[in-house]
Amino acid sequence: MTQIYWNEAALNHVTPPGHPERVERAEAVKAALQKIDGLEWRDALPADRSEVERCHPAAYFDRIAAASPADDYVSLDADTHMSPGSLDSALRAVGGCNAALDAVMAGETKTAFTAMRPPGHHAESSTAMGFCLFGTVAIAAKRALDHHGLSRVAVLDFDVHHGNGTQDLLWDEPRTFFCSSHQMPLYPGSGAAHETGAHGNVLNTPLNPMTGGPEMRRAWGDVILPAVDDFAPELILISAGFDAHAADPLANLNWHEQDFAWVTSAICEVAEAHAKGRVVSTLEGGYDLDALAASTVAHVQALREHEE
Repeated sequence: MTQIYWNEAALNHVTPPGHPERVERAEAVKAALQKIDGLEWRDALPADRSEVERCHPAAYFDRIAAASPADDYVSLDADTHMSPGSLDSALRAVGGCNAALDAVMAGETKTAFTAMRPPGHHAESSTAMGFCLFGTVAIAAKRALDHHGLSRVAVLDFDVHHGNGTQDLLWDEPRTFFCSSHQMPLYPGSGAAHETGAHGNVLNTPLNPMTGGPEMRRAWGDVILPAVDDFAPELILISAGFDAHAADPLANLNWHEQDFAWVTSAICEVAEAHAKGRVVSTLEGGYDLDALAASTVAHVQALREHEE
């Protein structure tokens, strides 16, 4: 039974009025997922700082904790803000993803999805950016390697924006394989095909603006997934951003719900071949509420079908 990791703290990370990464995103995702039968809901508990420090220096954690405001907001950069509930919510995003990983490794479920915010894939080693505080999925990858003893972990990112933070955090980690499809040109400006990691462990597949489902399926089916198959991961982690949807206001790709369902199912097939079906997914972007809700449902339903 696919597990969903959630806590109401996701609603306590409050951003300034008009900000796209807003509380309503979490509300939309939760309401949509509650309509799906056959999911097991689990509490997303906060991670210890030692988990964050698998990827981020202690001094960075201290700086983020010290920046946490007692009221109102603090801006870490033009896009990235903290309110009084932000640190707890970010730690629960990390903790939920780690708990999902632990459950999958224990054989309690093959698939799990963490529906928390803020997202994480833009957070670099010592830099909060792009709405992100901690590198949630990269931290889970390091936990899988160092706590669970795996030797090959794939991190697959289909958010419309390049996961520069995940790439930074895993650049020199030969036991991981980070693959990303993303619109280019677009924020944050990284993710060119020549960025291949310190050990050939990064695969970037930029997509032109207005790329639709057929082109996306060719990129994943002909380039990314064959490379993941060759890597033969023992676990697959997904950065599940849904802002490649045609309705999303922050980008210009033309994917639809069925495209997210397709790529999820294709990823699960590779996981079945090499990783005992183990797939852990965590929420990244997606800023049109209706498209976000529908795409998340398509993604989670594909994960659930993989359980059957």
